[in-house]
Amino acid sequence: YPCYPKSEPVSRDGYLKYLCEITLDPNTAHKWLVKVTWMDQPQSYSSHPERFTVYHQVLSKESLTGRCYWEVEWRGTVYVSVAYKNISRAGSGNDCRFGGNDKSWTLNCCQNSFKFGHNNISTSISGPVSSRVGVYLDHRAGILSFYSVSESMTLIHRVQTRFTEPLHAGVLVVGSAEFCKSQ
Repeated sequence: YPCYPKSEPVSRDGYLKYLCEITLDPNTAHKWLVKVTWMDQPQSYSSHPERFTVYHQVLSKESLTGRCYWEVEWRGTVYVSVAYKNISRAGSGNDCRFGGNDKSWTLNCCQNSFKFGHNNISTSISGPVSSRVGVYLDHRAGILSFYSVSESMTLIHRVQTRFTEPLHAGVLVVGSAEFCKSQ
């Protein structure tokens, strides 16, 4: 086994050592999303069995199993999420919405508030709201942390659980979201 640090980084520079490039999977994108921007009309995506059909969301191509960090710049309403690949793609209710099931964890980012969601339970989170959110995942240790990133980096919410399969980054967008490519 490789040497595996037991503690989380203590600064943004420390987290940036685990920076992952996130590539969105167009086969999962809801037909009203373009470059992770919600449009007011459907786009001409071909039919695909992995496409989300109810909520305006998309998953990454990458399976995340180690230590990963990424940042999302958001406007409007955006759910910054991780989910198992087998999350439901269609149907009624919240089964296929990020945070609405036991296969996804999400930070709902709105103009002046954050909420954390998992298994259809939503919890209001207090703290500074910024237009950039950092996500740290340590899959093996079962740690998922969300950060408000501005001049400083402030922990918004941390989950300790047991992940049973690889995760994918995702966003649900009513507005716009951009996965930041670098610092």
